[in-house]
Order: sequence, then structure tokens, then C-alpha cells
Amino acid sequence: MSQHDHYAVEEQRRVEQVLAHPKFKRMAMQKSILGWTFSAVIFFVYVAFILTIGINPQLFATKVNPDGVTTWGIYIGVFVIVFSFLSTAIYVYIANGKFENMTQEVLREVFGDDSAPAAGRPSETSSARHTPIGEGAAK
Repeated sequence: MSQHDHYAVEEQRRVEQVLAHPKFKRMAMQKSILGWTFSAVIFFVYVAFILTIGINPQLFATKVNPDGVTTWGIYIGVFVIVFSFLSTAIYVYIANGKFENMTQEVLREVFGDDSAPAAGRPSETSSARHTPIGEGAAK
């Protein structure tokens, strides 16, 4: 068995340890529930918006001010867009905060404090070489 094969087997073993870790399983379940909940809420808002357009379009055509030109449809449409944007931002904040911390905790437990791979750093078995732009083309 070559050294590369040994590293690959070791890395696969550690991946299986991470995936089997109870804290990682709990985090994955919480993240899934959160993601599906946010998706369902956003889906409900979009469906309600489209159904209202289809069933009662005059509701959105009603002017906010009888002397003005802006209709409720404009405000409700902007609300749907802003609501979706904010919901996504909240999900990303939670996923990149709480869930990332939970993942890093599991990695520290599996890999040990000093040998846990840093985020964004290639692993020892990575075959990709990272060179600055322009240096690889001349070779």
C-alpha cells in the first residue's frame, strides 16, 4: 500500500467517524429541520401571493391612496422580495454561526485539537496545487 493510499484510507476512516458522531448527526438533523422550515414558510408566502393574484387580482390593483398611483400590489410584491431576502440572510447567519461551530467542535473531537483541518485549507491528500495566478501558465 502506497503512502497516498494510506492517507486516503485514514481520511475515509475519519470522515466516517465525523458522519457517525452523535453531535454531528444532531447538528445535521437540526440544520435540515431549519432549512425545510424556512423553505416551507417562503413557499407559503409565494403561493399565497400567486393565489391572490389569480383569485382576486383587484386586491393588488387597489390604490393605496385614492389620489395616488401606487397600488397595494407594489407594496406586497416588495414585501415578498424583502421577506425572502431576510429569511435567507437569517438562515445563512444561523448556518454559518451555530451549525459551523457545532461542526468544528465535532472535527476537534475526531481529529484532536492540533490536527483538525482548518476551514478552506486543503487536506494532506489533496492533489490540487494552489499557485498564484499567472505562475502556473508559464510552466
